[in-house]
Amino acid sequence: MVQIQFLNGAMAGTRWVACRLPFSVGRSAQDDLRVEADGVWDHHARLELRDRQRAVLTSAAEALTTVNGQPIQEAVLRNGDILQIGSIRLQFSLSPVAHRGLRVREALTWIGIALVALAQVALVYVLAQ
Repeated sequence: MVQIQFLNGAMAGTRWVACRLPFSVGRSAQDDLRVEADGVWDHHARLELRDRQRAVLTSAAEALTTVNGQPIQEAVLRNGDILQIGSIRLQFSLSPVAHRGLRVREALTWIGIALVALAQVALVYVLAQ
Protein backbone atom coordinates (compact mmCIF):
# COMPACT_ATOMS: atom_id res chain seq x y z
CA MET A 1 0.00 0.00 0.00
CA VAL A 2 0.96 3.61 -0.50
CA GLN A 3 1.27 6.05 2.36
CA ILE A 4 1.19 9.84 2.05
CA GLN A 5 2.40 12.01 4.92
CA PHE A 6 1.50 15.69 5.07
CA LEU A 7 4.59 17.78 5.81
CA ASN A 8 2.96 21.22 6.10
CA GLY A 9 -0.40 22.95 6.22
CA ALA A 10 -3.40 22.24 8.43
CA MET A 11 -2.90 18.47 8.15
CA ALA A 12 0.86 18.48 8.91
CA GLY A 13 2.00 15.26 10.53
CA THR A 14 -1.01 13.21 9.48
CA ARG A 15 -0.71 10.13 7.28
CA TRP A 16 -3.12 8.92 4.66
CA VAL A 17 -2.99 5.34 3.41
CA ALA A 18 -4.24 4.49 -0.07
CA CYS A 19 -5.99 1.14 0.07
CA ARG A 20 -6.27 0.97 -3.70
CA LEU A 21 -4.62 2.39 -6.79
CA PRO A 22 -5.17 4.47 -8.83
CA PHE A 23 -6.18 7.38 -6.65
CA SER A 24 -6.59 11.08 -7.31
CA VAL A 25 -5.56 14.12 -5.30
CA GLY A 26 -7.31 17.47 -5.42
CA ARG A 27 -9.98 19.80 -4.05
CA SER A 28 -12.94 18.01 -5.57
CA ALA A 29 -15.24 15.85 -3.49
CA GLN A 30 -14.68 13.11 -6.09
CA ASP A 31 -10.93 12.98 -5.37
CA ASP A 32 -9.75 10.13 -3.17
CA LEU A 33 -7.34 12.36 -1.22
CA ARG A 34 -9.11 15.67 -0.78
CA VAL A 35 -6.77 18.58 -0.07
CA GLU A 36 -8.09 22.10 0.37
CA ALA A 37 -5.09 24.39 0.22
CA ASP A 38 -3.80 27.28 -1.88
CA GLY A 39 -2.78 26.23 -5.36
CA VAL A 40 -4.52 22.84 -5.25
CA TRP A 41 -6.87 22.28 -8.20
CA ASP A 42 -9.85 20.00 -8.61
CA HIS A 43 -8.35 16.70 -9.81
CA HIS A 44 -4.80 18.06 -9.36
CA ALA A 45 -2.90 14.79 -9.78
CA ARG A 46 -3.38 11.05 -10.13
CA LEU A 47 -1.23 8.23 -8.78
CA GLU A 48 -1.39 4.88 -10.51
CA LEU A 49 0.52 1.62 -10.66
CA ARG A 50 2.10 0.72 -13.99
CA ASP A 51 3.61 -2.61 -14.95
CA ARG A 52 2.56 -3.87 -11.50
CA GLN A 53 5.69 -2.33 -9.99
CA ARG A 54 6.04 1.41 -10.71
CA ALA A 55 4.05 4.13 -8.96
CA VAL A 56 3.53 6.95 -11.46
CA LEU A 57 2.28 10.43 -10.53
CA THR A 58 0.58 12.33 -13.36
CA SER A 59 -0.21 16.01 -12.89
CA ALA A 60 -3.09 17.91 -14.50
CA ALA A 61 -1.82 20.01 -17.42
CA GLU A 62 -2.06 23.42 -15.71
CA ALA A 63 -1.46 22.31 -12.12
CA LEU A 64 1.79 23.02 -10.25
CA THR A 65 3.24 19.68 -9.14
CA THR A 66 6.85 18.97 -8.22
CA VAL A 67 8.72 15.84 -7.17
CA ASN A 68 11.84 16.54 -5.10
CA GLY A 69 11.73 20.17 -6.25
CA GLN A 70 11.53 19.40 -9.99
CA PRO A 71 8.35 20.38 -11.87
CA ILE A 72 6.70 17.36 -13.50
CA GLN A 73 3.86 16.35 -15.75
CA GLU A 74 4.56 12.68 -15.02
CA ALA A 75 7.10 11.01 -12.76
CA VAL A 76 7.93 7.57 -11.38
CA LEU A 77 7.91 7.84 -7.59
CA ARG A 78 10.37 6.25 -5.21
CA ASN A 79 10.07 5.61 -1.51
CA GLY A 80 10.66 8.89 0.37
CA ASP A 81 10.04 11.29 -2.54
CA ILE A 82 8.76 14.75 -1.57
CA LEU A 83 5.78 15.93 -3.60
CA GLN A 84 4.49 19.47 -3.77
CA ILE A 85 0.92 19.88 -4.89
CA GLY A 86 0.05 23.55 -4.90
CA SER A 87 1.23 24.84 -1.52
CA ILE A 88 1.11 21.43 0.19
CA ARG A 89 4.21 19.28 0.66
CA LEU A 90 3.69 15.52 0.94
CA GLN A 91 6.04 12.60 1.40
CA PHE A 92 5.38 9.47 -0.65
CA SER A 93 6.29 6.13 0.90
CA LEU A 94 5.31 2.52 0.90
CA SER A 95 3.38 1.64 4.02
CA PRO A 96 4.92 -0.94 6.35
CA VAL A 97 3.98 -4.51 5.61
CA ALA A 98 1.78 -6.07 8.26
CA HIS A 99 2.87 -9.62 8.99
CA ARG A 100 0.25 -12.07 10.01
CA GLY A 101 0.83 -13.89 13.26
CA LEU A 102 2.20 -17.39 13.02
CA ARG A 103 0.92 -18.63 16.38
CA VAL A 104 -1.81 -20.83 14.91
CA ARG A 105 0.57 -22.46 12.41
CA GLU A 106 3.18 -22.95 15.09
CA ALA A 107 0.64 -24.51 17.47
CA LEU A 108 -0.62 -26.86 14.74
CA THR A 109 2.95 -27.87 13.93
CA TRP A 110 3.70 -28.74 17.57
CA ILE A 111 0.42 -30.65 17.87
CA GLY A 112 1.34 -32.60 14.72
CA ILE A 113 4.79 -33.42 16.10
CA ALA A 114 3.24 -34.57 19.38
CA LEU A 115 0.76 -36.81 17.54
CA VAL A 116 3.53 -38.38 15.44
CA ALA A 117 5.59 -38.98 18.59
CA LEU A 118 2.58 -40.58 20.34
CA ALA A 119 1.91 -42.74 17.28
CA GLN A 120 5.53 -43.93 17.31
CA VAL A 121 5.39 -44.73 21.03
CA ALA A 122 2.11 -46.63 20.51
CA LEU A 123 3.61 -48.56 17.57
CA VAL A 124 6.69 -49.51 19.63
CA TYR A 125 4.41 -50.61 22.49
CA VAL A 126 2.24 -52.74 20.17
CA LEU A 127 5.26 -54.36 18.51
CA ALA A 128 6.88 -55.09 21.88
CA GLN A 129 3.83 -57.12 23.00
